[in-house]
Amino acid sequence: MRRAFKFLLTGRKYQLGDLVPAGGSGSGLLRWVLAGSKTPRHDASKGERLRLALQELGPVPIKFGQLLSTRRDLLTDDLADELSLLQDKVAPFDSALAAASIERELGKSTDTLFREFDCEPLAAASVAQVHSVTLPDGESAVIKVLRPAIEKQISADIRLLKRLAKVINGLSDDFKRLRLPEVVEDYETTIMAELDLRHEAANASLLKKNTSKRKLVYVPAVFWDYSSPRVMVSEKISGIPVGNIPALNEAGVNMKVLAERGVEIFFSQVFDDCFFHADMHPGNIFVDASDPQAPTYIAIDCAIVGQLSRGDQYYVARNLLAILQRNYRLVAELHVESGWVPAATRVQDFESTIRMLCEPIFDRPLHEISLGHMLVNLFKAAASFDMRVQPQLVLLQKTLLNIEGLGRQLYPELNLWDTAKPFLEDWLKRQYSPMNVVRQLQRDAPAFVHHASQLPEVIPQFLAMQRQSLKAEQPQQKPSPLPTLLIGGGIAAVGIALVSMPESPSLALSGVAVAVVGLFLQRQ
Repeated sequence: MRRAFKFLLTGRKYQLGDLVPAGGSGSGLLRWVLAGSKTPRHDASKGERLRLALQELGPVPIKFGQLLSTRRDLLTDDLADELSLLQDKVAPFDSALAAASIERELGKSTDTLFREFDCEPLAAASVAQVHSVTLPDGESAVIKVLRPAIEKQISADIRLLKRLAKVINGLSDDFKRLRLPEVVEDYETTIMAELDLRHEAANASLLKKNTSKRKLVYVPAVFWDYSSPRVMVSEKISGIPVGNIPALNEAGVNMKVLAERGVEIFFSQVFDDCFFHADMHPGNIFVDASDPQAPTYIAIDCAIVGQLSRGDQYYVARNLLAILQRNYRLVAELHVESGWVPAATRVQDFESTIRMLCEPIFDRPLHEISLGHMLVNLFKAAASFDMRVQPQLVLLQKTLLNIEGLGRQLYPELNLWDTAKPFLEDWLKRQYSPMNVVRQLQRDAPAFVHHASQLPEVIPQFLAMQRQSLKAEQPQQKPSPLPTLLIGGGIAAVGIALVSMPESPSLALSGVAVAVVGLFLQRQ
């Protein structure tokens, strides 16, 4: 109750009543409660006042505001821009409490665990803080430790946010469009994962494995022997903060190469790895300028990552390419085909809406056009056709905006289109080439063989059920052979693909058996 009262007092202090739309049931009372003094305290915009209020309310509201800023399909641009400025920086907690937590988690004193433990924190955020340590073998590292009792604070604030979201959602149709209960649920999933540092450690390990061959970005190694749910130890890095432009210029860094490499890292992680760092703000990125003409990135804080399914990869790639080609009809058709919008959507109406939002942007020079904002406009258009944006697509949009903004901060003439278009064309060509299809079949061959071994038992049951169903539905008509023809043809095709793998005789023999079963099914 005390926390809820604090929320109301802070909202009133920053005069947030004008953020509540008029006309809804109960909205008048809320507007009055949050209105504050009739004389404005300052000339700050609505977005700035909301940002200041969230910062004053503490860690959980700050992180919620950061998440809300990514939902540009739901917010106006000015609100989203202001919320994106929220900084997750809070006062550090007592280093004695940090040491006690480490000792509790790892079962030994810090003097035994480390050659050195720096009591002065390197950085402090809402969920954890970081200290420098030296491992017994002399290697420099950093240790991240959760704040004391942070789980209890977060759980209490999430319960309050859920109640507030439910109340606000019922005030007006404008608020319903924001789908605040859904946003709070997404937020809860994200922040609860951050409370187990093993998730971040696992993310960092996979990102390191995926990116090591390309050598465009370096991810610090995790020391698993010193890690637990509340503690994580990783390699200490040194580099220039990517936001320190004067230092990068002083080091002679080729800013054009650095900006273009950032874009290449994003697209390769999204489409080649299906796993991308989704919190690429400047505080999490450093630059290794040891070779100024071929600089590399260093990425830290892998708590938030995104993943796309094969289907999402395909539809995102084709949608981005269609936008680059200004083929709005194809964009609309892809949204329907993917199931992102209802199947009953009128494609011509959707196409017209996309054209209306995107076409004016193309009047600008290409290097001024934001592909990230084009994606935002696309999601906004889709939202009016009942598209419910999925969390992985929101993370993709957020990361693209971050990378694009960072790239143009480093090199204002960056043309994302020159990098994106050939990459997407090449990826689609590689992904769906005959050789890659064969490789995918070879990769999945054990599963095919396993399921093929069950076909003699499953097929008669399937045929009996199909015939019984067809007789019940159409007793006067002869059952259509089309389903069994299609299924049999598909099974036969898989068998033929397996036969075409001469480097694996056992799979080829299995392929013969699978093809025979498929042909038998077709004859039924």
